[in-house]
Amino acid sequence: MITVEQMAIAFEALPDPAFILSRSGKYLAVFGGLDTRYYHDSSSLVGLRIADTVNREKVGWFLEQIALALDSKTLLIKEYELSIKEINKNIKKGPVHPIWFEGRIQPLNFQVDGEDVVLWVASNITERHEMELKLRELSDTDQLTGLFNRRKLERDLVLHFETFNRHLIPTSILMFDIDNLKTINDTLGHYSGDEVIMAVGHICRTELRRTDLACRFGGDEFIIALPNTDLEGAIQFSDLLHACFRRYFDQFFSHNIASTIGISIGVSSMVTTDLSYETVLKRVDDALYKAKRSGKNRVVAG
Repeated sequence: MITVEQMAIAFEALPDPAFILSRSGKYLAVFGGLDTRYYHDSSSLVGLRIADTVNREKVGWFLEQIALALDSKTLLIKEYELSIKEINKNIKKGPVHPIWFEGRIQPLNFQVDGEDVVLWVASNITERHEMELKLRELSDTDQLTGLFNRRKLERDLVLHFETFNRHLIPTSILMFDIDNLKTINDTLGHYSGDEVIMAVGHICRTELRRTDLACRFGGDEFIIALPNTDLEGAIQFSDLLHACFRRYFDQFFSHNIASTIGISIGVSSMVTTDLSYETVLKRVDDALYKAKRSGKNRVVAG
């Protein structure tokens, strides 16, 4: 038979920290998590409350998870981030960077001092979380230009359209392509064509705001979403971007390439009669078609 002392040693050896917490957020017991490469020392938490250990913004969230687990009477699994800056204790050992945790919150079938309690096991999943972010970034990125791809664009446009419908915060959209790129590919080869496409990606990354979204939509076609920008502002931006493309092509490409290529841009903004972001894209696509039909290498609003 395992003795009580041996059981206590086993609990202390748990690789991840485990807490017994009351519904009101009191630390009743702490076990394990002694490796300071992954966790901060939690041994002094017993007797304190969550409100004593983390800042106000986090307290409500932790208490909410405890209540959800107790009220549902089922295991609750939640991922969350916790930074040492959010901890109200002077901690000298442990990670200095923010940690991502997977919290497993299990209701227990007994009470302490008249309160329901849970077992909260916190596992450090920071490496896994960072890898997931990198994989997501790779899946959302066009490898040739470094811009986002169509998948990312469609997800973000859904959010921008919802924001517009709820709060009338404008979002404008630019659609443009590279004039006569096929001529460059046919005469100078696809490597030269790829250099032009990569140059477009470089200009977009350097000229856009951090809140703007630039995507390679396919082939030589690109889309830029401009949040918090009305049509007038989007037209001004389109003219500036068009001039920037022209200067870059003239400066960094041979005369043969620079004199052949241009940029045609269609631009429009979300309006209250739009049924979805696809309606805006259709209007922008029509504006781009007009730019191509009226002589290319110009900006047309739709």
